[in-house]
Amino acid sequence: MPRFEIDWPHLSVVAIVLALTWLAILAVGALQRRVVRRHPVDVEDNLAARRIQTQARVLGRLAQFAIGLVGISLALMTFPAVRQLGTALLASAGIIGLVAGIAARPVFGNLIAGLQLALSQPIRMDDVVIVEGEWGRIEEIGATYVVVRIWDERRMVVPLQWFIEHPFQNWTRTTAQLLGDATLWLDYRTPMAAVRGKLQEICEADPRWDGRVCVAQVTDADRQAIQVRLLVSARNSGELFDLRCAVRECMVAFLEREHPGSLPRLRTDLSREGVVREAALDDAARLSREVPAGAVPDSSETSSPGAEDVNDADLAAIAQRPVAGDEPPAPAVR
Repeated sequence: MPRFEIDWPHLSVVAIVLALTWLAILAVGALQRRVVRRHPVDVEDNLAARRIQTQARVLGRLAQFAIGLVGISLALMTFPAVRQLGTALLASAGIIGLVAGIAARPVFGNLIAGLQLALSQPIRMDDVVIVEGEWGRIEEIGATYVVVRIWDERRMVVPLQWFIEHPFQNWTRTTAQLLGDATLWLDYRTPMAAVRGKLQEICEADPRWDGRVCVAQVTDADRQAIQVRLLVSARNSGELFDLRCAVRECMVAFLEREHPGSLPRLRTDLSREGVVREAALDDAARLSREVPAGAVPDSSETSSPGAEDVNDADLAAIAQRPVAGDEPPAPAVR
């Protein structure tokens, strides 16, 4: 009966290869954590930090995966049986390669997508995104998936390849500041001058307003009411949501208290003599006193930013782009 002998030199080589592989993985992880610590994202202007953290996390995990794959392969290739298997696989590389490629397509697709995300960066750490109709922040970017922290503390796990193949909204691509509106349906007798004055007062009293946009506009009208859009701006999406809620609540309370005739109502003409509408006459008299006949609001009070406008963050992003030949002039800021 043959006696089993342990090949200690061979085992030593395998142990050294695995130990060096593990050491290299730990070194890459330590370097990644050092970069992340030196660029925190818990500051107001964290665009550069989020860019660096995203690259460090994605490239670090890809490097760890590659080092582990190479190390295990080298350790296995020290066994003669494995080398013979590799030679047989190379001899039948056509069919085996096709089958392996089809089976490993999702894995390698996500790895390649991770490399694309690290270089092009359509998303970064702590970005505010809309994915499948859900609002959330990028909490983690792994080697094959992304974790989105939904506003109600749920977590959505999305494959990396999804962000390459599907459109999504990124609210913090160049800057965190945003515009938002509060829409109200009001009566035709609504005094818009008073509404604009109250909106400016609400915005100036709220610390969440960033001082950029505060506009009231009549955006639509039907047979019964007009649609008034109260457009405001804030430094980030969280403050914008709270500011919109505060503007809507304060404006409704103001109209109910000072101009009750501005609230929407359903009119019915009974065509009956002796029916006197005291409320309508009072509101019409008050409106004629507050807004002179023929008064036209200033254009600055009714102008809202458009997609063609360029803000300071857009100009900074344009200045950072690589120049190829003659760079076209930057568009003018309205």
